[in-house]
Amino acid sequence: MVTLFWARTDAVGGSTQSEWKCHEKLTEYCLQLREREITAEAGLCAVIHCSFKTPQSFIPSSLVWFKCEPGQKCSASDIIFHSKNPNKIQPHFSGRVLLLEPDLTQRKCSIIINDLQLSDSGTYQFRVNSNNSGLSFSSSRATVSVKALQQKPTVQTPALTEGQHSALTCTAPGLCSGSEPTFTWTWRGAGDAPPNVTTATTDRLTPVNHRHSSTLELTASAELHGAELSCTVSYKPSSSSTQDSVRINVTYMRDPVIFGDTVVKEGGALNL
Repeated sequence: MVTLFWARTDAVGGSTQSEWKCHEKLTEYCLQLREREITAEAGLCAVIHCSFKTPQSFIPSSLVWFKCEPGQKCSASDIIFHSKNPNKIQPHFSGRVLLLEPDLTQRKCSIIINDLQLSDSGTYQFRVNSNNSGLSFSSSRATVSVKALQQKPTVQTPALTEGQHSALTCTAPGLCSGSEPTFTWTWRGAGDAPPNVTTATTDRLTPVNHRHSSTLELTASAELHGAELSCTVSYKPSSSSTQDSVRINVTYMRDPVIFGDTVVKEGGALNL
């Protein structure tokens, strides 16, 4: 098998954008890494966008992604995704890496890496193989930097009125298709927490984009007015968590109570 490599010739800095890069001799073989440097957060996901162009005679048979040590050649022990043989994947990445477009004839090689951990930081490279031509070609590398989780969930509270049934929603950050996060609701300043029902849901927007949320259902009471409500979202296996809080406002009515002298002589002063 003949392997074609592309040299990394473009400048790197910040979030580097890449144009199509073609082989210096076999100019019909081109590839594109949309971003060379990608920053993501633990517990969420990262997408590496890429495409490739080949002659029609080159029929892709398999696509392989590697996570390699900087300055070292990628090897079989570095495989994190293999479209034909999942047994070759590093156990640490098994089930966490998906192709955005599984049909290789579309010449798309973008992947999503779910359930990110800090140890996922590093350089990534892909290789496309063709059985009919005996050729394969490899990309230059993309760098993924995984930072501690900073994004917060979004808590939505409708107008609350005493005695009415209401639903509050907490939406997790990111649109990742990995492990579903755990939601925890907590109260402060409301005395005993009110009886409530929580339901976690996942909206599957696309095969790889999922929105995770939790709904808290309760009957509002005046005692909840001014209380602080917090939603904590926890991710495994990264052990990352994030929280956001809102102050609760409840509209309520009380019957007035009148105090004072209700009987007064003509000319006297009424004080209520």
